[in-house]
Amino acid sequence: MTERTFSIIKPDATKRNLTGKVNAVIEDAGLRIVAQRRIQMSQAQAEKFYEVHKERPFFGELVEFMTSAPVVVQVLEGDNAVAKYREVMGATNPEQAAEGTIRKLFALSVGENSVHGSDSQDNAKIEIAQFFTDDQIVG
Repeated sequence: MTERTFSIIKPDATKRNLTGKVNAVIEDAGLRIVAQRRIQMSQAQAEKFYEVHKERPFFGELVEFMTSAPVVVQVLEGDNAVAKYREVMGATNPEQAAEGTIRKLFALSVGENSVHGSDSQDNAKIEIAQFFTDDQIVG
């Protein structure tokens, strides 16, 4: 079933000019990038995006990290895109990530793990809507 998911290429990856390399892994896995733009996430955007973690001790650090440099927000499309992209990203801890995954290839640490991907179809819709309008997604 064709579906969409949301992706962020995080500051640790954009600072190292890895957008094209990350995109190549995404596309080689059979996912299509149907919307993409580079933004400087504001504090308000980061706080809204990560509000589910608001009570967690790492919330402030996470918001600070996500606003520290540009990010690339994306909409990916493909068969079972949510599950597929989670597989392509690899485990949150790059030491535990499978070979060939984005995090194994590019992540610096658990915190600087290069990419975010939606964890469900419902969350994908919510996350996509925070950064893109329907007319900005052209598949």
